[in-house]
Amino acid sequence: MKLVVLGRDGVINRFREEHVASPNEWEPLPGALEAVARLNHAGWHVVVATNQPGLGTGLLDMAGLNSVHQHMNQSLARHGGRVDAIFICPHTASDLCDCRKPAPGLLLKIGERFGVSLHEVVVVGDTVRDLQAAQAAGCEPHLVRSGRSGHLSADEAEALAAQVPGSLVHADLDAFTSYLVKRSRVRDGTGRAGYTDPK
Repeated sequence: MKLVVLGRDGVINRFREEHVASPNEWEPLPGALEAVARLNHAGWHVVVATNQPGLGTGLLDMAGLNSVHQHMNQSLARHGGRVDAIFICPHTASDLCDCRKPAPGLLLKIGERFGVSLHEVVVVGDTVRDLQAAQAAGCEPHLVRSGRSGHLSADEAEALAAQVPGSLVHADLDAFTSYLVKRSRVRDGTGRAGYTDPK
């Protein structure tokens, strides 16, 4: 199984300093929904792993979060894409849990659920915490400059990613997808039969 794990805020949708508490606050980033669809069509399963500390502080409730994710899934479906599962850490930093990124717990649970070797799993996030979680779980880390790293220059983003050896930097999820699909086709020799990446 080919599996990509995406952060949510700053990767698929715009990051808000306040929590995304309702569907009308959820705004997809340009090209992100199409990028997920391209990953799916190229044979990748996509899973979301997201810290949602607002649940722990009471600023969010599960009903509201579920409605946001239902809206996200419906938006993805309209673009021909899907996510196979959403894994959530509801804790705050003070809870000292093992699932809040940069801890690897969410990724370990994903590996168990899907029965995959984590060293074959690609993780995409917009903060160094995402990269650290990927490294701790043995996954391949990628940073996108579309969220909390969006204010960084390309050189600054590269310097940030260098804190986690092996990390690669992309402008956004669309650029990451182009990279991954192209790399996969090169490694496969001919790529997936019947599929040509539109990029």
